[in-house]
Amino acid sequence: MANIVLWIIIAIIAILIIWFIAVYNRFIVLRNRISEALSQIDVQLKRRYDLIPNLVETVKGYMKHERETLTEITNARASMLKATSLKEKARIENTLAGALKTIFAVAENYPQLRATENFQMLQEELSATENKIAFSRQFYNQNVLSYNNSRQSFPGNVMAGMFNFKEQYEFFEAESEAKKPVKVKF
Repeated sequence: MANIVLWIIIAIIAILIIWFIAVYNRFIVLRNRISEALSQIDVQLKRRYDLIPNLVETVKGYMKHERETLTEITNARASMLKATSLKEKARIENTLAGALKTIFAVAENYPQLRATENFQMLQEELSATENKIAFSRQFYNQNVLSYNNSRQSFPGNVMAGMFNFKEQYEFFEAESEAKKPVKVKF
């Protein structure tokens, strides 16, 4: 009888150790996925920022009276390179996305510009990049949700407290300005 009790106690201890290891490793995996997702967002943003000077050069000659929009794009690109926090990046990102939408909307008034191969190629590449940015944001937010849910629900909250897994990640959200329709002035 003593052997059975001893084996039961050893089995319970082994199960608890395995459970602790599994929960701890889940937090590590989620934290690493969040870091990866942030890196992917940065990669796609860099790709977009590398395309922007080409777009600005392409449309400059056609849109002489749209200097304000081109300046906004150039300034937003420069600001993004200096941004450090996620909120700051999101704010600048939303400003830039709105300005790019305006450029493409205004380009509808310039049939010669729309017909150029360079403009079409840049528009397609930027559109594909925007889709990748959106997917990367979604991936990031899903991982933040999983991390926060694991951190806040029992028994994960016990482990999170023991090993100091804090809520350090914010969701990547669009600002209210980015949710409004783009204004096009003619």
